[in-house]
Amino acid sequence: MQSVIGWTLGEWHAAYRSGAMTPDRLLSLAAQYSADDSAWIARAQPEQLAMQLAQLNDRLDAVGGDIDKLPLYGVPFAIKDNIDAAGWDTTAACPEFAYSPTSDAAVVAKLRAAGAILMGKTNLDQFATGLVGTRSPYGAVGNSFNADYVSGGSSSGSASVVARGLVAFALGTDTAGSGRVPAGFNNIVGLKPTKGRFSNTGLVSACRTLDCISVFALTVEDAAAVAQVAQGYDASDAYSRSNPYTAPVSVGASIKLAIPASLEFFGDTQNQAVFEQAVEHFKALGAVISEVDFSAFKALADQLYSGPWVAERTVALEGMLEHQPQAINPVVRGIVENGLQYSACDAYKAEYLRAELSRRINDTLAGFDALLVPTSPTIRTRADMVLEPVRYNAQFGYYTNFTNLADLSALALPAGLRADGLPCGITLLAPAWHDSALAHLGQRWQASLELPLGATERQLPAPAAAQQAPGTVRVAVVGAHLSGMPLNFQLTTRNAVLVEQTLTASTYRLYALPGTVPPKPGLARADGGRSIIVELWDMPIARFGEFVVEIPAPLGIGTLMLADGRSVKGFICEPWALADALDVTEFGGWRAYVTSKG
Repeated sequence: MQSVIGWTLGEWHAAYRSGAMTPDRLLSLAAQYSADDSAWIARAQPEQLAMQLAQLNDRLDAVGGDIDKLPLYGVPFAIKDNIDAAGWDTTAACPEFAYSPTSDAAVVAKLRAAGAILMGKTNLDQFATGLVGTRSPYGAVGNSFNADYVSGGSSSGSASVVARGLVAFALGTDTAGSGRVPAGFNNIVGLKPTKGRFSNTGLVSACRTLDCISVFALTVEDAAAVAQVAQGYDASDAYSRSNPYTAPVSVGASIKLAIPASLEFFGDTQNQAVFEQAVEHFKALGAVISEVDFSAFKALADQLYSGPWVAERTVALEGMLEHQPQAINPVVRGIVENGLQYSACDAYKAEYLRAELSRRINDTLAGFDALLVPTSPTIRTRADMVLEPVRYNAQFGYYTNFTNLADLSALALPAGLRADGLPCGITLLAPAWHDSALAHLGQRWQASLELPLGATERQLPAPAAAQQAPGTVRVAVVGAHLSGMPLNFQLTTRNAVLVEQTLTASTYRLYALPGTVPPKPGLARADGGRSIIVELWDMPIARFGEFVVEIPAPLGIGTLMLADGRSVKGFICEPWALADALDVTEFGGWRAYVTSKG
């Protein structure tokens, strides 16, 4: 079998379309998985794969044999073993807890319906409690670059199998950073979605109000593509939410980033050096970096384990604590038992504090594209963790623990290799529903680096053609709304982002309308026309109506044809207003006409 180690989604798709790969060859891939690899708790057995391949064939028949209609056709993936899959036990890394679900978790069902093939379930810090990857009876998961170091957790196995290219992507979970710290420690991407963007039906909860199923991939492009398949409102999950489509979907040419005014690395000068290099690299990409007060972030992070919020983990394990406490990892048990000391009054006070700090955090982030932080301030050896399992774990969560408490979205990215060869990562954080904007910025970041993908030594392939972001309207503007023009603020204040400058089809004429303030053009379809310069902007769909309401007669929004055959929404003009208008078509665009008038 040809090597498929480290293939991206695009490479899987290309191989299937060309016939160079067929899904049945995944049987050979599964046979290559080592039986003593501690990243796995369960590997797909031949009969499980055969059943999935038969289902895949049925799905392909249902779409007329067009694999492009199955966006994850034949793509191998893995899931953390606190997520259900029918036909597989769910253990949460505790054999005594294990059960056999009869249905897939909602997210797993979506991925399989899109054609993905489940190759196995992965190891984790027991009950998703830990950021280390060492708290499992199935064995510690070593770092994919140096097994003497921790892999990060709790989604240790999922990060490991992705970093080594054994699957194209994997699901983890993230409550306190479990979808980000392992990404940083293994040189991969960790997408922590907005809470409620993915359904948690079929997930073993750690903290039900905070838990997020997350995505690990070698590239931001792949992580974002998987997230588009996995997302969606689910009425069976009380914490599921619908995307309001009001947030920005990309980041403009001018990047505005916040960083903590005071940074903590716990003496790890190698991590500090990589982060400082990352800040300078962002500046080279045109980013404006501003320092912000980090005290509210730090205070909220401390609440997750040092206050009543830990009792939510106690609730999740209430039955195990009562009936089988000896089955729980001693470090995990010590953490969750702390929740028994808090009262209901303590819990309400903690919620009031969370709300106050969350408001301060979101106010701090207003006006920035993202907060840039180290994914983890430091990394430790597995031997270190034996000596200080709680203190060093807390250090790993310094820049992660506040995220879900504050209802933020996050994207962990590779940043570089330290002097000792270990990976070091950065994380971008933004308010809820800014997921697409973070992915857009993350793709620009990853494309600007020359880092191997995970631990595979493969390089980032050429990106796929950019697609319009879901939840947006693409609007063509031709006059006073162009960049730098008087009404451009009507776009930017609604989180619209410039996509490109292009041309209409050669069937339009441009007119300067008399008496308009500020001066505005009218665009009209006509015989004997020519191509006119326009800008394309993507606007969140929920803001589009506000924008249209502000457009005065005789202008309106219709459908424009572009020179390359695309059709988009754009400005049109009622014919009655053109009789007294000046034809300025010869200038080819409004900006050139305005310039000609001095």
